[in-house]
Amino acid sequence: MDPCRRTGLSGVLCSFSLLCVLLDIQLDGVLGATHVEIEHHLEMGRKLLAAGQLAEALSHYHSAVEGDSKNYLTYYKRAAVFLAMGKSKSALPDLTRAIQLKPDFMAARLQRGNILLKQGNIPEAREDFEAVLQRSPEDAEAKEQQMRSYELEDLQEEARAAYHQGDYSTTISVLERVIEISPWDPESRELRAESYIRMGDPQKAIQDLTPTTRLRNDNRAAFLKLSMLHYSLGEHHDSLNHVRECLKLDQDDKGCFSHYKQVKKLSKQLDSAEELIHMERYEDAIDKYESVMRTEPNVLYYTNLAKERICFSYVKLKFAEEAIDVCSEAHQRDPRNTNILRDRAEAYILNQDYEKAVEDYQEAREFNGDSQDIKEGLERAQKMLKISRKRDYYKILGVSRSANKQEVIKAYRKLAQQWHPDNFQSETEKKEAEKKFIDIAQAKEVLTDPELRQKFDAGEDPLDPENNQGGGGSQGWAHHFDPFQSGGSFHFKFQHN
Repeated sequence: MDPCRRTGLSGVLCSFSLLCVLLDIQLDGVLGATHVEIEHHLEMGRKLLAAGQLAEALSHYHSAVEGDSKNYLTYYKRAAVFLAMGKSKSALPDLTRAIQLKPDFMAARLQRGNILLKQGNIPEAREDFEAVLQRSPEDAEAKEQQMRSYELEDLQEEARAAYHQGDYSTTISVLERVIEISPWDPESRELRAESYIRMGDPQKAIQDLTPTTRLRNDNRAAFLKLSMLHYSLGEHHDSLNHVRECLKLDQDDKGCFSHYKQVKKLSKQLDSAEELIHMERYEDAIDKYESVMRTEPNVLYYTNLAKERICFSYVKLKFAEEAIDVCSEAHQRDPRNTNILRDRAEAYILNQDYEKAVEDYQEAREFNGDSQDIKEGLERAQKMLKISRKRDYYKILGVSRSANKQEVIKAYRKLAQQWHPDNFQSETEKKEAEKKFIDIAQAKEVLTDPELRQKFDAGEDPLDPENNQGGGGSQGWAHHFDPFQSGGSFHFKFQHN
């Protein structure tokens, strides 16, 4: 019969006693197994740490701490792994716990003091160094770190005083040493970033502010400032990324949300404008860049960029006069921008002003002598200038470089009627008319032949004997084309091309 099959209080007590016995047996088994497992985890952690396999070592130390939360050494060893991984903030609680469990554990105190000093927490760091020195007055590391804590305190006061006096150069100089002693102190980096901003060096400010987003648990202010700095430099994608990090911490942050809307709108417009250029929809791209200037009229970078890209788009559209006007304005805003100089040179070429085109390409080469694009453009502009001083087929017909075939033929017919030799009486006039008529006919031949026109636009005269030695085909025929070479009376007939 079951000894606990009784009624009343005695039955309950019997059941409770039996349960306790069973729990004791199970607990003894668990504790015994856990002890073995803890030793295994500690040993594996030690080996993996020595081998540099930090993540694996950390996993074993986690298990050791969970298995025995009263062992100060497991906390200390896990802190060592965190430090090896560069995670000082995670190491600090473990060192504190190890000291709580063993207040005379001086190695942990010294390690914690070092971390606190690097974080710029002078009072607490000094407490740890003093505790070590009370127990071991000759400890060299504790003495040195204590002296550094006093030096750091003096330097921080000096830096703050210089900043309040507006002496930002001195502030930066002093903070160099401050950050050398306490590289994990966000306040020192933030103060130096502000000094760089006041001195007009946003790039260095960004370098100082970026690590502070990790040194503080919730550093929305740094994310917002980083976003604004990148925005001011024209780095709108980086700006958007940082302000989004701010909103991840608090989606209702008014400052970040307001800036986010502005950056997102502008970034979308800029990306869209570049996509339109990629699609060769240049008129739409011009409209979009004009919207960019309306969205952000106060940051010069975006206005300058918009002017530069509108200049480029007008050149692609072959609107010479509009391109020259916008490119010239863009050049005044950004005189060393080689893209603007290149594009204005192309606009001058469209306008048949080759001397100015050469000048712009030469200036662009001074700023960027390694650019193959600029080198080739200069050579082409120089060829065109040389040809224009001999004969320019566009000028002969009085058409623009963007004229289509129908416009070329229309101009040709008008001039051919005007300069037909039959319209003149004297031999001198007839000879002059013949010369002009041949030029007009040759100009029409070149500008209505896509291959010949392409060569001429590239700075080569396809009808120049120097370029056609031994040449045949349409080039050879065009070069020797002379409607009067038979010596007889030439009867002019218009071709309906």
